[in-house]
Amino acid sequence: MEILKLLPAGKDYFWGGTRLRDEFGKKLDMTPLAETWECSVHPDGLSIVANGRYAGETLATVLKDHPEYLGTKAGDTKELPVLVKFIDVRQNLSVQVHPDDHYAGEHEGQNGKSEMWYVVDADEDASLIYGFAHPMTEKLLSDALAQGILEKHLRKIKAQRGDVYFIPAGVVHSIGAGTLVVEIQESSNVTYRVYDYERLDQNGQKREIHFDKAVAVMDMGVAQDVKRRRCVHVYPGYSREVLCQCKYFETERIVVKTGLNFSVDRESFRVILCLDGEGQIETAVGDRKPVRFQKGDCLYIPAGIGRCHLSGETEILRIRC
Repeated sequence: MEILKLLPAGKDYFWGGTRLRDEFGKKLDMTPLAETWECSVHPDGLSIVANGRYAGETLATVLKDHPEYLGTKAGDTKELPVLVKFIDVRQNLSVQVHPDDHYAGEHEGQNGKSEMWYVVDADEDASLIYGFAHPMTEKLLSDALAQGILEKHLRKIKAQRGDVYFIPAGVVHSIGAGTLVVEIQESSNVTYRVYDYERLDQNGQKREIHFDKAVAVMDMGVAQDVKRRRCVHVYPGYSREVLCQCKYFETERIVVKTGLNFSVDRESFRVILCLDGEGQIETAVGDRKPVRFQKGDCLYIPAGIGRCHLSGETEILRIRC
């Protein structure tokens, strides 16, 4: 059992930028580079193991061969329940919505998609869309789309570095231009597009709008839970805060000044995503070399690996189910 450093799958969606390559060291020959799927077993974008005995294999293959690496909390499905991404937005994302598990399972054969955003950076005028500004109806939505005035019905929020948002399935949302986020979500790739600003894609075509499916899963009320409350705990060598806890995942932000010790039990794996700086992690197993990481790197720590020591000067997100 060893810590796995991962190589991401990339997405060249037309609305993306170049920051993931320029600032986060992503060696992917894509322009634009809109998303990197850092920790993923989804068939639409598989992460690859970069080190150790499993180098060159997909994370999905490793976890299929070693379901115990997921931990007991993953349940009988024995599938990685999360997908972790960087998203670099240079043009507004479409206004969209995701289905819940029941609807997605019945109609798409996938999980639903609840997600959280951690805003890594944002331009001064960048914004996010989170739900409706007032209660909506299907007719009001249809009329607004026909008249090209949907934006006046949406709740627009200024995007600021360090902000955290949880977006349950059913909440209409979008990420605005000039924003770079980490998205942690259910392992799913189901998106229903509501509005796309009448844009053309790389092939000169308008992208499909999924009105009927979107209406079927959409929360027409005013979303109440917007920015997440925060509480930072300071310890010798590091500080820690819980960013999000939901039924699918828990995410912490940890700023390391010198180091910290933690244990990974048999209940759940850990994913480490480095946002800044560099460091290394070593386990209590004496014959294992420390795994070094730097800004942009993602590590998968198998459930049950035991005691770990992380050292360095770095900012990370730590994720578990």
